[in-house]
Formats: sequence, structure tokens, C-alpha cells
Amino acid sequence: MNANALPDVPFPGHDKLVQAVDAAVMAGDDHAITAALRTTLCRMIRDRDVHLPRCVYEPIQDHYARREIYRSAEHGYSVVAMTWGPGQGTPVHDHCGLWCVEGVWDGELEITQYELLERDGDRVRFRAAGGMVAGPGSAGSLIPPHEYHAIRNTSSEEVAVSVHIYKAQMQECSMFVPSDGEWFTRAAKALETDATAA
Repeated sequence: MNANALPDVPFPGHDKLVQAVDAAVMAGDDHAITAALRTTLCRMIRDRDVHLPRCVYEPIQDHYARREIYRSAEHGYSVVAMTWGPGQGTPVHDHCGLWCVEGVWDGELEITQYELLERDGDRVRFRAAGGMVAGPGSAGSLIPPHEYHAIRNTSSEEVAVSVHIYKAQMQECSMFVPSDGEWFTRAAKALETDATAA
């Protein structure tokens, strides 16, 4: 793939998935779009015609894998498959103002949402505002400013795979490092993508 080409990894059911997502992103405002995408993603996860590339089932030992498998030239959205090895997860983080719909494709993930209570420069105070363990076929959405969350594969043995559809390519985010009680320190994080293969 040349440096200017958009990611577009072939896999069984690729066109079916892309057509369904294209239709959902035409649904209206951010709330309508993310609602349509949640329904679409749940349907695609259960669709026997759609199989993600084999590479997304291969964990990377020292970090969870982010593999961008499609980006729409027409609509700008990005589809990223994430692979979570046993125990892998994220710190509390945001999506830099982008809406996102996240669905569990395989395995289970623990998702914890956080409420922003106070900000003092790069120091912020959060409170956990609910959590859940999500299994295959479930999907949720994040719409700024309600975008603060953490994700973790709590299994000690099983790999989990999730698919994330972002409003646009997400190349960076803010992560929040615990400092004192409910206080966290913000740090900018560049988001790399891992290699993909059919």
C-alpha cells in the first residue's frame, strides 16, 4: 500500500460491512448516527457472511493491537479492529472529540465509564460512572463530552477482539494517569496502528 492510500484490508463480507456502515453514517446528527451504527455493528458481528481478517485474532505481547482495516474516502470514518491479549487494557482516555461506536466481536471486555468532575490545567478529577462486561455481539457508543472510559480484557487466558468505528481517523488521544484519589494527570498519547494482513 502506498503512503497516500487509505487502509482497506480485504476480508470475507468486507463489502457488506462497508455498505452497512455507509448507510448508518447518513442517519443524521451524531446521536442518530451512533444509534444506527450500534444496531449495524451488532448485526454485522452476528452475520455469518462477515469474517474479520485472521490477523486481528493475533495478539501482540507488549500492547493491545490497533489495526485499521478500513477508512472511508467518501465519509471519513475509520474502522479499527483491536486485539486484546489476556489482561491487556487501556488507561482512562478520551477520543479527542470524535464520536465512536465500539462492539465486541469475540471474547469479553470490561468497559468502565468515567464522569469528569473538575479540571485544573492538566489535572482532572474523575469518578467511575458505571461499568459492564460486554460479550460478543454487544456494542456501545461514546459521544463527546461523554467520552472518558477505560477498556480491559480481564481474562487470564482468552484473547478478545473488538471493532471500533470512529467519526474520523484517530491518531492521538488524551490518557489520564492516576495521581491522588480521584485526581488524574492528563498526558497526550500518539496512537500507532499495527500491521494488517488478510
